[in-house]
Amino acid sequence: MNKQDQNKPIPKATAKRIPLYFRYLRTLQESGVIRIKSKEFSQMIQVPSATIRRDFSHFGELGRSGYGYDVPYLIEVFSEILSTQVEKRIALVGVGNLGKALLKNNFRRNENLTIMCAFDSDPEVIGTCINCVEIKNIHDFSEVAKKEGITAVITTVPSKHAQQAIDTIVASGITAILNFAPDRVKVPEHVNIQYIDLTTELQTLIYFDEHVSQVNKLGLAKKA
Repeated sequence: MNKQDQNKPIPKATAKRIPLYFRYLRTLQESGVIRIKSKEFSQMIQVPSATIRRDFSHFGELGRSGYGYDVPYLIEVFSEILSTQVEKRIALVGVGNLGKALLKNNFRRNENLTIMCAFDSDPEVIGTCINCVEIKNIHDFSEVAKKEGITAVITTVPSKHAQQAIDTIVASGITAILNFAPDRVKVPEHVNIQYIDLTTELQTLIYFDEHVSQVNKLGLAKKA
């Protein structure tokens, strides 16, 4: 299998798109598709074909000009990159409405991603169970995370309390954090934190739907 140069770092933007590629490749495989060209894949996932080819080039010669890419091979490559065959033990911090929804779902479509424990500071929530996961006191985070072998954390704590929660998580040695609070927090350089702002994502989607789609429709009308 061709692999990227271990001494050459992968651009962060490329790394963020790998799970997207992997998800759609799995969909193609389930549909019986065994070969696809970058242009076809681009139309499917709404990522420019040039970007796809550039991203793929970081991992060796994955395809051939004029032929395209073998879907099963790409899945094999990205599966190894994402280590999807290795269980990822996750902690959830913040069990409000969003946290409860995440616990109830608990990555049911990926058996190697599992929320093992959850934490909150609300006395009425602590000690309750959701989907067989007991909610524990955030003050016990470090001890429980170590015991459970936690490697990543999802936090849904509101922005005004996010920094305090992140500090607790970082102090335990966790270096991978997915933060649903839109406001940026301070973390050491060695900590990888990714933000998900649902409002911004929705606004971006609406903008592209109202503007980019209209441009495309006008272009198609002119060709017709």
